Amino acid sequence: MRNARRLTMMGLVLCGVLVLTPNSWAQQRAPILDQVAKTFGIDSWDKVEAVRYTWNGEITGLFKAAHKWEWEPKTNKVTFEGVGKDGKPVTVSYVRTDLGSQTDAVKNEVDPSFINDNYWTLFPFHAYWDKSATVTDKGMQKLPIGAGSAELVSVKYPAEAGGYTPGDTWDLYVGKDHRVQQMVYHRGGPQKPSLVTATWAGYKKAGPLLFSTEHRGTADGKPLHIFLSDVSVKLTGSDTWMKAE
Repeated sequence: MRNARRLTMMGLVLCGVLVLTPNSWAQQRAPILDQVAKTFGIDSWDKVEAVRYTWNGEITGLFKAAHKWEWEPKTNKVTFEGVGKDGKPVTVSYVRTDLGSQTDAVKNEVDPSFINDNYWTLFPFHAYWDKSATVTDKGMQKLPIGAGSAELVSVKYPAEAGGYTPGDTWDLYVGKDHRVQQMVYHRGGPQKPSLVTATWAGYKKAGPLLFSTEHRGTADGKPLHIFLSDVSVKLTGSDTWMKAE
């Protein structure tokens, strides 16, 4: 993580499995996970044509970067704007189902970063969609940051699940309003950081979707700040982007 400009470094903050489509509607889930997904707007997901956002991340002393994304979930088309490992501006569009035909930079740098940033942006939906994850409601627990308590919902991916970092666990601390208040991420593999603890705050709505735009905490003990900017959503049949507010 010595080079602050490298996409690969940002893509290794957190990475989930490669499931990015809602293909597990029949999967049984803990009731609170359904409630969380509904709070974030899952019932309107089929109306979403595209999501646009800039993911900004910094771990003090290790890196600082910004990635601008546009994702069309129905076609799985991704558009990226940012900086490459050579420090030069990069703009690229690709379809994730055709990833094998893309350049090494897209496969090894851009797409891992997209997965990482998309999980930060839409994790309550991914937890609802991903069939391989084991979801456990552990009841009321003390918050990892500050005072208070919340309902702990643990989302664990099996080691054999595939993807970039199999075996990961995401512990979500959910408030009475079914919004995520804080999160603890445990990496399943040897890559760093191994442990990330962060707040979920700065809630805004873009169209029917709810986003947490502000995350502060630590990554392996170092100060972490991740925030989303320029968040907007476009619905099917409309040319208007609805900004988060």
